[in-house]
Amino acid sequence: MSLSAEMRRLRELDWRNLDIKESGSWPWSLQVLCCALVFGLTFAGIHWYLATPKQAELEQVRAEERELLRDYRLRAAQAARLPEMIEQMEVLEARMETLMAMLPSGAEIPSLIDSVSDLALDSQLSIDFIRLRTPVERDFYIERPFDIQVRGDYHRIATFLAGIAALPRIVTQHDLTLAPVEDGEGLRLSMLARTYSYRDNDAEVAP
Repeated sequence: MSLSAEMRRLRELDWRNLDIKESGSWPWSLQVLCCALVFGLTFAGIHWYLATPKQAELEQVRAEERELLRDYRLRAAQAARLPEMIEQMEVLEARMETLMAMLPSGAEIPSLIDSVSDLALDSQLSIDFIRLRTPVERDFYIERPFDIQVRGDYHRIATFLAGIAALPRIVTQHDLTLAPVEDGEGLRLSMLARTYSYRDNDAEVAP
């Protein structure tokens, strides 16, 4: 059958009266079109039923692969820096040991107060008082504040403060106040000093 005759049959076909039971008598081009349509719908259904879940699994696996690659690169970079990090840790540990050695224990506090008194006397200052306050517990250390009040001229007071800063134990200086001495010459220094001791979890605060 020629193509022109087939096209004429399609034009003359009454589409409203098509019966699937008589599909064998339909024009061959219409049969081919219907077969292609059925095949396409079947393929799409199979793809949706079988391939779509696998596609979701594939995307999940790809995401896991990207995450593993990021983790691998991070660990590889950390491994490359491991010698440097170990060296830095050793430096920090040595620094920590040095600082810990500068913290007096509770039993050493009276000796430290004596050292501060000796500094005042060596600087030719008059001591009004050096008085311990109640220790204050912190997370990892114990703060041991004490009040200092001395009298003398400006240069001797400066020498005294420099001596405190140079002590082998850590002593910080706070709330410094200088005022003229009433009915006399010189200045009066009042300040709060603090030293610190390491807090052992099983140790009690020493008075």
